[in-house]
Order: sequence, then structure tokens, then C-alpha cells
Amino acid sequence: MNDAPDGPAIDAIAERAMARLPAAAPLTPAQQARVRAVVVASDFAVDTLVRQPGLLRQLLDDDGANPVAAPALDADRRDDWPGLLRRYRAAESTRLVWRDVHGLDDVDATLAGSTALAEICLALALDALEPDFASRHGVVRDEDGVQQRLVVFGLGKLGGGELNFSSDIDLVYAYEHSGGTSDGARPLEAEQYFSRLGQHLVRLLDEVTADGFCHRVDLRLRPYGNAGRVAWSFPAMEQYFQREGRDWERYAWQKARPVAGDRDAGERFLETLRPFVYRRYLDYGALDGLRSMKAAISAEVARKELADDIKRGPGGIREIEFLVQTLQLIRGGREPELRVRQLQPALAALVEANQVEPSAGDALDTAYRHLRRLENRLQMLRDEQTHALPEDAVDRARIADGLGHGDWTALRAALDVHRAVVSEEFAALLAPRPSSHQPAALAGYWRKLRDTSGDQPGELALLSDAGFADAASADSLLRDLVRSPGVRGLSDSTSARLDRVLPALLQGAAGSSQPMLALRRLLALLHNILRRSAYLALLDEQPPALARLVEVVGHSALLAERLASYPLLLDELLDARIGGPLPGREELIEACLAVARDADDGVDDGIAADDTEAVLNALNEVRQALSFRIAMATRDGRQEAVESAKQLAWLADGVVMRVLALAQREVAAAHGRVPGARFAVLGYGSLGGGELGFGSDLDLVFLYDTTGGADQSDGARPLDASRWFARLAQKVVALLGTVSAAGRLFDVDVRLRPDGATGLLVSTLASFADYQRSRAWNWEHQALVRARCVSGDASLCADFGRVRDETLARERDPAQVRADVSKMRARMRAELDRSDAAAFDLKQGEGGLVDLEFLLQALVLDHADAAPGLLGPRDTPGLIGALREAGVFGADTADRLLAAHAALLARGLECSLDRRQRRVPRDEAVEAARAAIRDAVAAHGLDFSGTAAAEPGAGRDIPTRYPHVGAT
Repeated sequence: MNDAPDGPAIDAIAERAMARLPAAAPLTPAQQARVRAVVVASDFAVDTLVRQPGLLRQLLDDDGANPVAAPALDADRRDDWPGLLRRYRAAESTRLVWRDVHGLDDVDATLAGSTALAEICLALALDALEPDFASRHGVVRDEDGVQQRLVVFGLGKLGGGELNFSSDIDLVYAYEHSGGTSDGARPLEAEQYFSRLGQHLVRLLDEVTADGFCHRVDLRLRPYGNAGRVAWSFPAMEQYFQREGRDWERYAWQKARPVAGDRDAGERFLETLRPFVYRRYLDYGALDGLRSMKAAISAEVARKELADDIKRGPGGIREIEFLVQTLQLIRGGREPELRVRQLQPALAALVEANQVEPSAGDALDTAYRHLRRLENRLQMLRDEQTHALPEDAVDRARIADGLGHGDWTALRAALDVHRAVVSEEFAALLAPRPSSHQPAALAGYWRKLRDTSGDQPGELALLSDAGFADAASADSLLRDLVRSPGVRGLSDSTSARLDRVLPALLQGAAGSSQPMLALRRLLALLHNILRRSAYLALLDEQPPALARLVEVVGHSALLAERLASYPLLLDELLDARIGGPLPGREELIEACLAVARDADDGVDDGIAADDTEAVLNALNEVRQALSFRIAMATRDGRQEAVESAKQLAWLADGVVMRVLALAQREVAAAHGRVPGARFAVLGYGSLGGGELGFGSDLDLVFLYDTTGGADQSDGARPLDASRWFARLAQKVVALLGTVSAAGRLFDVDVRLRPDGATGLLVSTLASFADYQRSRAWNWEHQALVRARCVSGDASLCADFGRVRDETLARERDPAQVRADVSKMRARMRAELDRSDAAAFDLKQGEGGLVDLEFLLQALVLDHADAAPGLLGPRDTPGLIGALREAGVFGADTADRLLAAHAALLARGLECSLDRRQRRVPRDEAVEAARAAIRDAVAAHGLDFSGTAAAEPGAGRDIPTRYPHVGAT
């Protein structure tokens, strides 16, 4: 077949079409050229312009900038409805052709315009039919007498807002509640009523008349397809999806959107359906079903002659859609930003989430735009729902010419480049499950153990050869697993997954430094995830995650414990961000604040802001995931311990901010608000110093003030202002300590408030300032060195900062400061130091982290009156730097102390990660760090070696845990 453009043939087509157009004022050459471009691209447009003579002048006048006016469907002229709808659709579609051909709309605008046109036609038709139907049958009401309307869901490209030019529209009809009509001449039950109404709607849009059709309608995506009822109640749909919903239906309902009728009810239903579409975890359990879908796509391509089909053929539109939607299904339950209906924004979100390489994302986006533009032009030619490249040479020439290609060969070459990119990415998606990760010998051992139901010992030699020195103990643990109710009750598919995963876990544990320890930890995890098949699926589908799991569990008791308690953290083993740069302060805080926040950007995590339990659970999941990521970076040596401690403190800041907002909502709901209220949460100790550890508690102090003079709250059950603020502080403490499904956020210690455990939980700013001036002891001023405002009213935080600075900058007797600090430190060491000849207590030992903190705090109290720069930093490195700038430390001393702090902190976090006491061998690095701290302590006249204790004063107990010192 000749692929060369047939110029004379195109000219002849254009000439004949121009001759058919209605007579109008003479066209200028420029106008003639514009009309010629449209008639070459679309016979459909020519037919419409012939039938609707005024449309051409409108398009020439405004270049199609203004949409065609929608018709009014007069209830008294029912026979006119089909024609009005069809002529309107034809005119508006021709406007879209005009703008597309002249480059006034890009492909996104054309798809959006086609979608909007379909929705307008649906709304016009349904709004006309409903009163007509009600006049005959009455109005459907539920058992409470509330009127019910039909809900029309658009699926596929209509739901996604990316309908192609001549596409059919996928609809599903539903209604919120059962009921019926009682006020009409012919009453109907709700199902009959809405089914008939829906069928009338189809006929009004779909039937071909002298004016053509309005929109082709496809109802086959409803439950049970053509065999199912036409309209479904919401409860019946929910039950269907819970019991019988399949993976392809999850895929189909990803794009669902209410497009006509009771849209608010439709949105409510989609909220209830979200857990069916997007599972809460990384949904690797869906991979088998998605593989089947992919295989069906590939088989259709192989079976049919689809090389020239740009939708269903190789490298076509369907492959891009399947690739994007599959990744959305797998991860969308955990990442709300991926729950996007439109393909291009969804692809961009996947790139942002590191699930698609940026270069691949750009290539797929470009290919998608190219394919969709070509698809539209194929359909614009004759308003046909086609995706096949034309065989006729003249049609090929018209398409190539209209898209700016020199000839069909050039168009085909560009198309083939894009389709090759798509084919490559599609082929890489859902690669067959790897089988090489299952060791044959251990797989045989496990099969034999399963065959005997664990009643007979396995082949111990196989375990011994694999690397288990105590093969009998390992075999005993595994036989216990086989006999456990969890394993006995597994479904066939989950059991098959376990049989693939367990030998690989055994091999990994056997190869670790402590095989039995790793095995025990792995089996503890397995017991917790046996009933959650998606997690087994993750390990089955992703050998890198399985290998990472063995490595992590073998080296960190803390991470093993957290994985076993909260299997959701298994998701983190596969997260591309786990090995990349960690979030900064603003990102960590934003991740916490975003939980259950009213979304104004179209992203909703599906959690009601007033559902306290759900908010706490979701917030804890965020905290667990981010702290796990920080722990992994620390364990892997990808960042210094100092950075990890800082990130943990930032994460805690975000948690406190979100919890304070939740507490304020709850207290306000019960008691109203105090006009002019100012409230602040202060962080002391490790939180205040920005050096939090894994599992640290939070030392909090609460302040309040009122600017309006109000003495009580304004709610239905008002409280005195002081009680209102106390209730708010109590709520913050309670929420932070509440145990949810994802664990507890933080333990909280509030004993550093004025007057300690005997004092009020929350203080006014004035009383706090007075206490610091007149009654606080030196150890409390030491604690103030690391105190900072974590959350609350900005002006109150600023006022606290001034009180703190004034307190710390007070002139003091240097000798008294050194004596008080030395006595306090000596008492602490005598009570808390757990060092012995073999091991050194990193925190409380001589030359340890607390010695360093006391040294820095003493020097701030001594020198802050003359060196205001000491008032800014709260963290240890910052304080060391400030003391150096003030001339208190020489450069060598500062460098040695920074190195000592980093070394001891790193050892401390290592101990925390492996759930060991923070006591370490006295090796060379530890002794060097201790020497640096001891030398600095001695050089500044402090003596922490005595046995005298500080006087508690006025019967007020000093906290026995001394929570103002680092708990890293």
C-alpha cells in the first residue's frame, strides 16, 4: 500500500467539503485556511457545520473560545429531547475539533472538554427524566421519608476526567437507601424505579436517531455485569464488594466518580468503598490477580491482530493505564497522594514517591500525550469509536497532515518510538515471581516438616549444614511453628506463600552472625503476620525485602521487636526512600501535621479529624515509619548519630504539634474555648536539646496566659480558665500516652514543672517567671538551658523565651555555681552510675554524656550574663560551639568535646537499637572520649567525684530520674 500523502486527493476532499458548507459572508484567505484545516481533519465536523449553519460563523468569530450553549429540555416537548441533546453534543464536539486542530487546546484540554460535555448531557437528560418519572410513579423515599435520587457513577475515562473524543461512557447506577414510592399512580420499589429510570437514561443518550447519537453507554461494569441488576443500593454494593469483589473491579473503581444525580451521596459511598480499592498496607497480595490481568492483556495482543491498535496493541494506551493503576493499587492504601483518578497526575505522584524513575515517568507521560492526541484525531475523522490506525492511504495522509508530520512514514516512526518505550516499561511491570531465592535443601527440610505436621523431627543435618550450630533447638522452634494454630488455619494460597518464604528466611538466619537469635526474632515476626497474607505476599514477591528483613532482624533487637509488633513497618523495607536522604525538620513535622488534616489539595487520607482513635493510630503509624527509617539510617551508618538524635526530636515536635491540635479540638468540643487564650508546650531534657533517642520519653512543661481577661470558657459546659488550661494539658499528656493499634506515641514526664510533682500541671506565664526568679534551684536553671517551646501560641513562646533568657543571663557567683553543679552531679553518679571494671556507663559514668551536659550547663549559668550568644543553642554541639565563640573553650577543647559527644552518642544509639544496656567495653575510642570530658570538667573547676548531695530545699524533692539530662 502506498503510504505517501496524496496531496491532490486531500485538496479534492477539502474542496468538496468547503463547497458543502453553508453560504455565509465571503471568507478571507486566512479564514479559508482555518476552515480548510478543520474539514481535512474531520468529516464529522463538516457534517455538523452543514446541519447547523450558524455554528461556523460562531467559530470564526471567537475561535471556539466560548462553549456552545446547552439546550433547555422542555417537559412539555418530550419528543424534542433526543434531537436537542444530539445537536448540542455535535456542536460542542465540533468546537473541540476546531480548537484541537488549530492548537488552541492541548490534549489535556480536549480530554477535559469531552468529559465535561458528557457530564452536561448526562445531567440534562437525568434532570429532564426525573420529574417526568415522578409524575407517573411518585418519588422514592427511604423508611424515614427522605427522598432518594439516582446516583450515576462514571468509571473508566469518564470517571478519570479524561474521556476521548468519541468514547462510550461507563456508567454504574446506584441509590443510597432502599425504599419505594407511595405518592404516584403506579408505585414502584426503589430498585425497579431506579433501574427503569436508568434504562430510560441510556435510551435518551444512546439510541441512534436521524441526528445520530448523543453518547454510547456501557453498563457492564456494574456488579455481575450484564447478568446483574441495573441499579444497586449502596448496602447491596458494599456487600458485593466485600464478598465477591475481584481485583479487576478494584482496578475499575479506582477512577469512579459520581457524575450525575445525587453526587454527594455518591461521594459518601466512594469513601466507604475506599478500603476495598486501596488496602491499608502495601498490597502485594493483589499481585497474582494483577498478573492474571496483565497476562490477559498480553494474550489478547498475541491472539489478535492488534499491531495497528494504539489502545489495545503493544505499547498502547491500555498498557500505560495498567502500569500506572497497578502501582497505585499496590501503594495507594499507604500513600494517599497516589489516589488520583487522572492518569497523568497519578504518574507524576508515582515519580514523586520514587515508584517510577523520573526519566521513565517523562517518557511515559510524553508517550501518553502522543497516543491520546492521535487517538482523538482518529475518532474526530468520522466520530467513530476507533483506536486502529487507518488502512486507507488518503485517511493516513489526512491524519499525518493534521498532526504536522510530513507523511505517514514520519508519523509511524514517531509512534513506534513511543510505543517501544511503553512496551519496555509494561514488560518490566509484575515480572514473574523469582524462584531462585528458595534454597532447595532447606525447602525440602521444610516440606518434610509440613508433611509430618511437625510431629516428627526434621533432618537436623540439613539445618546443621546450613549454619545452625544448635540444629536441634532450631528444629524444635520450627516444629512449634508448624503445629501452631496460625499455620494450621492458613488458606491454601497463603500456605503456599509461607512454603516459599520460610526456606529463604531460614537460609538468611543461618547466614547471620547469630543464627539462633535471628531465627527466634524472625519466627516471632512470622507468628504476627500469618493472618495478614499481604505481608507474606510482600516477602514472597520481593526477595530484596526478605533479605533486608533478615539483615535488620539479625542486627537490631529494637527493629526486630518493632517489626514483630507493627508489621506495617515491613513496608519500609521496600520503600525507595529508605536508602535515600532522610526528611528534614519541616518535612518530618509536616508528615505529622498532615494526618487527618482537611485536605484542600484533593488528597485525603480518609481519616475523620474528629475520630480521635483513628487520628492517634494514623499519627503513630507515621511516627513508627519515620523513626524506623531514621533507625535504619543509623544502623547502616548512612548518617551520624548526632543527626539521628536531631531527627528524632524533630519528629517528636511534629507529634506534639498534631496532638495539641487534637487536644484543643476535644476540649473545645466539650467546654468551648477561652477567649484570648494562649497556651504553649515546652520541651525540656533531650527533647528540648534536640537530641532524642529511640524510645525516649518526653519531658514537658505547660504554660498559659490570656490576653482578653476572660475568666472562663465559652462552651455549653464552661470551665474556669485555669481549669480549662489544666484540662487541655491533661488531654495532651493522655493522648500522647494512649495505646492504639500502632502502639503508644510517647511516655511523658511532667515533673520538671515548677514545684515538681506537688505543683500545678500548668502554670501561668507570670507565675512561671516569678518561680524562676525567686524559688527555682540551680539544678532547675540547669534544666532551663535545654528548654524550648515545642508547640503552641507563638507570642507566648516568645514571652517564654524572654523569661528563659533573663533567668539564664542573671549574674551568679561562679564559685557557688560550680559547687552546686558539682554536688548535684556527684549525687547522681553515686545513685545511677552502673560502670564497673569491665564496662562503662555511657550516660552516667565518669566522663560520660551527663558529665558533659552538666559541664555545659554550668558554664552557661556562669558566663551567659557576659556572653548572650550562649542563650541561643540548646543542643550539645551548639552549646560547645557557642562556648568556643565566647572564648570559654579553646579550639582544641571544643573539637575534642564534639568528637567525644559524637562517639558516646553513637555508642548509646547502637545499644538502644539492640536493646542492650548502655554499658560498653572500655576500648580506646571510649577512653579517648572520657578523657576529653574529664579534662574539660577539671579545667573549669568542677569536681564530679565527691559524694556530697545537693540540698533538695524546702522539702521539695528533686526528680530521682533527673529527666532534664539527656535520655539518648
